Amino acid sequence: MVQLDKFVSSIGPRRKTIFVVVLLAILVFAPILIASHQPASETAHFSWNLPPGFPEPYVPKDNPMSVVKVQLGRYLFYDKRISVNGTLSCASCHQQQHAFSDTKPVAIGATGEHHVRRVPSLANVAYQPALTWANPNVRELEDQALLPMFGDHPVELGVRKEAFLQVISSDPLYRSLFRQAFPDEGDVFTIKNVVKAIASFERTLISGSSPYDLYHSGRDPKAMSEAALRGEKLFKSETIGCSKCHNGFLFSGEARYKGYVIAQAQFSNIGLYNVKGPFSYPKWDLGLYQVTGSADDVGRFKVPSLRNVGVTAPYMHDGSVLTLGGVVDMYITAGRTVFSGPLFGEGPKNPEKSKLLRPFLVTAQQYDDLVAFLNSLTDKEFLADPRFSDPWPEKSAGIQSRR
Repeated sequence: MVQLDKFVSSIGPRRKTIFVVVLLAILVFAPILIASHQPASETAHFSWNLPPGFPEPYVPKDNPMSVVKVQLGRYLFYDKRISVNGTLSCASCHQQQHAFSDTKPVAIGATGEHHVRRVPSLANVAYQPALTWANPNVRELEDQALLPMFGDHPVELGVRKEAFLQVISSDPLYRSLFRQAFPDEGDVFTIKNVVKAIASFERTLISGSSPYDLYHSGRDPKAMSEAALRGEKLFKSETIGCSKCHNGFLFSGEARYKGYVIAQAQFSNIGLYNVKGPFSYPKWDLGLYQVTGSADDVGRFKVPSLRNVGVTAPYMHDGSVLTLGGVVDMYITAGRTVFSGPLFGEGPKNPEKSKLLRPFLVTAQQYDDLVAFLNSLTDKEFLADPRFSDPWPEKSAGIQSRR
């Protein structure tokens, strides 16, 4: 400081003024210039921009949200190079136009193996207290992502760890994004960071602009039809009782969010099957029983959200009900009867069936009204939102396709 004072005293008044102006400019603008060259994850504040009535999602402390991490996750979600043979990405099964589910009865892996359960929707998955059809212990998206990546009974993506890490570490786009998303780590190209990025993207898949939402939030008083409004009353009535299970803003029971992380998923036996033998459900798909070993849990599967249900056919955990009308028919009789074949049986008489299910009668008009209400939960804006679409360019000659 003494040397600086001597220097300032030794220069003339005009130069002293110029020096002071330059010094002030450095003090004011240097922090801005430095910040502009910092990784995006450190400077970009993440904003949820949530629909009215939606709480802020729960986010694990070791994986905070950032704009660049979500961007990276989106690229990974749509990258087919993640699969063992380059044929599937996460998005191959979780398709945006179907609320991030698909149209197959059950999932089919990269090697052609069929699963016993269908692809669940990822709409509002950030709020789900459990992330599989029949395991309440899989609660974090970071953990769930490992199941399709490395599960081999049957194979889903069949990720080859070292091969895929070589892909991301040699791709110029990934080299940049991984370093920005995880600026404090030495080796950023890890499976742990892959699943953190994918989970961050999945947490942004929030759907809350259906006609139902627009009407009830006051954004559009004419968004719901008269039929849908009548159907809503039926849905919530004591006689039909759909909302006893399909309640809350997810239409699936409790939601997990910031400040409320103890939420528990609801699992239910709805009388989908009643086969002969030691179990009332197919022995290869016994639901929650396969985790708990409790006889009371045979045939109990997670109550799914009804949001976007109009575009997620076929229905049930195994895709065995083909249409929305078929779902309504099944609940009218409080269970499904399979009339022939190895799964023959009267679902309404299943001994472990939920006591909440009771048969009911509706007129043809009421039937149509119920279906109209269910269709009013379809968020067309979400299904076409460019923020969630495939970010990879179309395949170009001489360039390996990531899609």
